[in-house]
Amino acid sequence: MDRTQSYLLVAGVTIAGIVATVVSAAAASGSVTITKSRGEVCMVSNGLPDHSTGKFPNSGNPHRIKAQHIEVCVPENPVKTSHATQLRGTTGFALNGVLLRPGTADYYDPSSPRGFSRDRSSGWKLDGKGAGSMLGLDRNNAHVDRRGLYHYHASPTGLLERSKSSLVGFAADGFEIHYVGSRARSGYTLKPGTRKSGPGGKHDGTYVQDWQYTGGSGKLDKCNGGSLNGKFVYFITDSYPYLPHCAWGKVSGDFGRP
Repeated sequence: MDRTQSYLLVAGVTIAGIVATVVSAAAASGSVTITKSRGEVCMVSNGLPDHSTGKFPNSGNPHRIKAQHIEVCVPENPVKTSHATQLRGTTGFALNGVLLRPGTADYYDPSSPRGFSRDRSSGWKLDGKGAGSMLGLDRNNAHVDRRGLYHYHASPTGLLERSKSSLVGFAADGFEIHYVGSRARSGYTLKPGTRKSGPGGKHDGTYVQDWQYTGGSGKLDKCNGGSLNGKFVYFITDSYPYLPHCAWGKVSGDFGRP
């Protein structure tokens, strides 16, 4: 099956175009059910992936993976608006039931033994992928939060290796999220020169403030959105912002809350 097709085939059923379709996946200890009904796409999972993970706790992440109860719904037929909503925390979910959480709550803090903390005063926010070694990300660009929630900060390597489609999941506003490799080109570039404050040093992508949106022909929009097979979708990219950080549609009320 071609990776650019805009549907996923799991257990013999197609996720797109079927009302009240149920898709279940279980491998290792992961469990997820995705349903389409009454104008919504809903996902229930235990938050555990269907692939192997890194070792947790580790030197950059002191938490252990724990099963969760996750239940979220997004619009089945989202409408793109002219205003982008900045997302915090969870920005979408993958088809294996793992949440997409590209951002962090950590900032440069020279007074902290780790060099960062939840103190926002420096204004230099760690990027999940850029500071991956500091935050203990595994090869799937994922780690664990204080609750034991395993979540992706960037391209979900283990999931992509098993996938037969470009469809990876759904964003908080209901638009699909796809991965098509280098054919989806981010519109963000590193700022030139060195940082004038905070941690100093070269703009190397460790911090969100190292990046700027410059756009350009053939580049994705600021939310990593673009066209696939004639419809608007978001893309996972191999460079910043990796996952969508904002949404062009109406964000589901299931997001932006604990």
